[in-house]
Amino acid sequence: MCGIAGLFQFSGMPVSQAVIERMTRTLAHRGPDGEGWHVEGPIGLGHRRLAVLDLSEAGAQPMASADGQLWVTYNGELYNFQDLRAELAATGYPFRSRTDTEVILAAYQAWGPACLERFNGMFAFALWDVRHQQLWLVRDRLGVKPLFYTLQPGFLAFASEIKGILPVCSAPPALNEEALHHFLSLNYTPAPLTLFRGILQLPPGHHLTCRRDGTTQLTSYWDLQPRAATSADPAAHLAELLSDAVRLRLVSDVEVGAFLSGGLDSSAVVAWMQRHVPQRVKTFTATFREPSYDEGAYARQVAAALGTEHDEQVVEDGDLDLLPQLVWHSEELTADSSMLALYRLAQRARQKVKVVLTGDGADELFGGYSTYLATRVAQAYRWVPRPVREWVVRPLVNALPPSTSKASVESQLRRFVNGDISNMAHAHASWRVIFTEEEKRTLAKSPGDWPPTARLYEPFLAQANGVDLINRLLDADLRFYLPNDMLVKVDRMTMAWGLEARTPYLDYRLVEFAASLPSRIKRGRGYSGKQLLRQATVGLLPEPIRRRSKAGFNIPASQWLRAGRRAFVEQHLLDTRPSLLTIFERRELERVIRRHFSGQEDGSHKLWGLLCFSLWSQRFLDGQP
Repeated sequence: MCGIAGLFQFSGMPVSQAVIERMTRTLAHRGPDGEGWHVEGPIGLGHRRLAVLDLSEAGAQPMASADGQLWVTYNGELYNFQDLRAELAATGYPFRSRTDTEVILAAYQAWGPACLERFNGMFAFALWDVRHQQLWLVRDRLGVKPLFYTLQPGFLAFASEIKGILPVCSAPPALNEEALHHFLSLNYTPAPLTLFRGILQLPPGHHLTCRRDGTTQLTSYWDLQPRAATSADPAAHLAELLSDAVRLRLVSDVEVGAFLSGGLDSSAVVAWMQRHVPQRVKTFTATFREPSYDEGAYARQVAAALGTEHDEQVVEDGDLDLLPQLVWHSEELTADSSMLALYRLAQRARQKVKVVLTGDGADELFGGYSTYLATRVAQAYRWVPRPVREWVVRPLVNALPPSTSKASVESQLRRFVNGDISNMAHAHASWRVIFTEEEKRTLAKSPGDWPPTARLYEPFLAQANGVDLINRLLDADLRFYLPNDMLVKVDRMTMAWGLEARTPYLDYRLVEFAASLPSRIKRGRGYSGKQLLRQATVGLLPEPIRRRSKAGFNIPASQWLRAGRRAFVEQHLLDTRPSLLTIFERRELERVIRRHFSGQEDGSHKLWGLLCFSLWSQRFLDGQP
């Protein structure tokens, strides 16, 4: 895991090494173990190294192929690199290191772009072909690793994070209004957009070829096309796949630990880790002083049962002061409040290990979110006469007093009855909405003529296979919600501390297997969901953990903001940011603040997003630290 950056000049003018150094050094947190660059004529490649495999100088990047015709700067891990290396060595490739980086070079030389079909891993890399004078940018199937680029007159620049691109942009950063429109609804920015005008994300499962004349070609190399399930025992096959995915992700020349919440997903990963390694696995949990949010007791129960070496990080309201750092790291922008807990947890884990395994991805594969249950309920609720729904049920639910507890039934009911159940895809999206379309029109001074954010789901639903509605929603979440929110959160908050996070559930073999199954097998028809994963962990986990319902990884943001933070909120949204008031109506900002702090509404998600955007614009548009 590392940070990469580079510049390709179409004009033929030589790239300045000083420019590449400046781009690369903005990513120092991603790779604290070393830096390197290759500058030759129109191309410049930079690299910040987090040494995990082959810790010697032989693993330094950018790295050249044996014949010098290819150069690569690479961020990620190829988990099956040892098998690929053996196959390529048998053809005579003269390997000079023990790295997976060199396998990428050899594989491209042997198989060309088709090599991507052979890779099992998380990766984002740039490969320079000397002979053909073309640059190849690649991002892994599911978007675990980030890659940003800008195509401007005369050059293309890329980097693992946008801050690595900004030093070469010809104009100061400017706001992308379309991205802001969607950010206000989601609290994250959907790819390929970013909040920076003219800077894009390379979509997951795509590669971009850029030629010397400045022409580019964006190509999809992977799509989720599940085959019909052939396993006679899906639970046993899932257990086998997950065990192997964990085994592959334990390959490292440094110690590997794990994030452990005490829930089903991370507990299953840790259980398989402990079976694959002789030593006690180091596990890490975020805890809270607020009882309804704290899962420490569950994590301790799992740690004791599995025999791990367990550590905890208390996250508390004083950590809100870290919000500017979170925004600097999640620049494109993501405003998921749980990033704060993950940031502190990663800081704690990095003191003991360099790599952690996580449980991310299981909810999108096996139906862990409450929105899938809500979809089933909504299909029946639609039969209730519309006047009863809109004139009786909705007013009653909206009149319920807001709750700040983690498992807030009131909050879930409110989202449910206010969703648009005439279109189940839109309903699924609306249950996660922060600002509605109507609220955005009222909030923004110049709303713009952008499509409703819920429509962003439609292309992903159209690509999904079959008539199983829950499966189609799972597929859309895997392609849209997971890479744009969850994986951004994991990458930025762990790499802020130079900590590599690996996600066994996102092994593409496991993903394709899960996609081949009907939702009634994966999720089941009960309240808790993830039926298949529960079956696959019989005998692996303590029964109370195996049967436990999903709790979610959240922080008590509503309580923390109300606990003496009103001045902080007003300072950043009203008092010191006149430029913000050129974008938003002051009276609407005041209304959101007033309703939250008076207890009329839990506006913590809205305020968190607005605070993050304010800090983002202050840092990147106004140039203030």
